[in-house]
Amino acid sequence: MSRRLPPLKALQAAEAVHRHGGVAAAARALGVSQPAVSQQLRLLEADLGQPLFVRDRGRLVPTATGALVLPRLSQAFSQLREAVDLAARETTRGLTVAVLPSFAMRWLIPRLGGFEALHPGIDLRLATASDPVARLRDGSADLAIALGRDAGDWPGLAAEALLVEDMAPVVAPGLAPGLRVPADLRHLARLVVDVPERAGDWALWLAAAGVPDLPAAAVRPFESSAQALAAAVAGRGVALAARHFVLDDLAAGRLVQPFPLSVPAPDGHWLVTRPGRTRGEALRRFLTWVKAAAS
Repeated sequence: MSRRLPPLKALQAAEAVHRHGGVAAAARALGVSQPAVSQQLRLLEADLGQPLFVRDRGRLVPTATGALVLPRLSQAFSQLREAVDLAARETTRGLTVAVLPSFAMRWLIPRLGGFEALHPGIDLRLATASDPVARLRDGSADLAIALGRDAGDWPGLAAEALLVEDMAPVVAPGLAPGLRVPADLRHLARLVVDVPERAGDWALWLAAAGVPDLPAAAVRPFESSAQALAAAVAGRGVALAARHFVLDDLAAGRLVQPFPLSVPAPDGHWLVTRPGRTRGEALRRFLTWVKAAAS
């Protein structure tokens, strides 16, 4: 049969004395008087039937029983504080979304005004990262929007497809008249995203267009899709773009898609969350909004 627990205030007082090294410091930490801490400590020792501290040269030091019990009390109260902090964070109106920089710049940020208009009370923070899922795993983000091929790319996490990409070449309007057939692309600089995930993109489209070995006037590498597309807008060459990234530029006439042919990208953008993790209403509302925006 389990023994009843002593009063929580008495346990808290003993743990504070142990953690802070004395009654005075414990009283300050708990916001009570020293006599109140001493009284709770005496009540606990009476309840346990043995002392937890002895005085040695003016200092309180744990007895053998205290040395056994007090570290476990500290661990228990630490877990209680962590649980309360987690509960407080779960109910906050703040939400952190980790995203790739190009996705943030080319797709998400231009649309965030719609979310803010619907939910002005939600404090949404974007954390751009080369590995958004790492931010999710370390607890610094509530949601990651990441590139992947299927839900199994992130073991232990839940993933849902957000955007399935189609890719096609795009150029500034001034370059479009010289592009009648795909082979005409050999006259332009090819703007490439120089990261492993994008290494085969141009080969996919050129093969589908029937010109798999087409040379380029020059090859200009960029660190991100956002940079390559900015160069395309500036007329520096032809970029291969995921259609969702250039919808606004095509509508505004900043870019032109010279050929109707597009090919599926090998990967797409996924919503990645921790299983069973719901950051209150804020996360649910953002997920609902971003899926509607993507559709």
